Order: sequence, then C-alpha cells, then structure tokens
Amino acid sequence: MASVKKFQVTFDCAEPERVARFWCEVLGYAVTLPSEGQGSWAACSDPTGEGPRMYFQRVPEGKVVKNRVHLDVRVGTGLVGEERLTTLEAERDRLVALGAVCVNVLYADEENESCIVMQDIEGNEFCID
Repeated sequence: MASVKKFQVTFDCAEPERVARFWCEVLGYAVTLPSEGQGSWAACSDPTGEGPRMYFQRVPEGKVVKNRVHLDVRVGTGLVGEERLTTLEAERDRLVALGAVCVNVLYADEENESCIVMQDIEGNEFCID
C-alpha cells in the first residue's frame, strides 16, 4: 500500500478567484487560475512545495452551517502568554484588513493557550493559533 505524501484542501465557494487570492495573501502562497472556463476554479500553492495545495471551486449554493473542518493558521507556535496573544492579534489585524472577520478571541486558561476564531471573505471559519 502506498503512503500519501501530499494532499489538497478543497473549498466550495461563490467566487473562487477572490477567495483564492485572499488565502494566498494569508499564507504567502501563489495563485493559479484556469486558462479556460474563467471563474470556475482557482488554486493556491505553497511556493516552497511544503504546504498543501488549496483548491477553490465554484458551487451554486452558499455556506449554511459551521464548517466540519477548518484551517488553523499557526502564527503563535512556541509562544505563550502575552507574547502569543500580541502575535495573534497582529495577525488578526492583518487578516481583517484583507477582508476576514474576527468572530471570537479565546483567551488562555489553565488548559489552553489563546487563539482567535475568524471567518474568511465567504464566511468559512478558521483559527489563528
């Protein structure tokens, strides 16, 4: 049996190019657009080849309920306390300027470090962690 080495994350959305460009800005990825069938899909790829490819496909229906799977944008790895929260808040502010929405700031407690729940430009939840 072969082991999986790479995977792609696929998003259903109304405006594939717009959503792809948002995520490329978030992650520092490069956008790929179709040469034909403009607007039916777009993709983002990690220029280093390390991270997963993200694929955005147009669907007719809008988002209705909470995502069952979401992305964690890991900007606070290894940081704790105020240093972590300050780093997460700076990334939140950058992403809000790109069109994201801040849903909730979850502050550190006895068990968990801080994280911030966000929505992308089409309402898909993700966390800044």
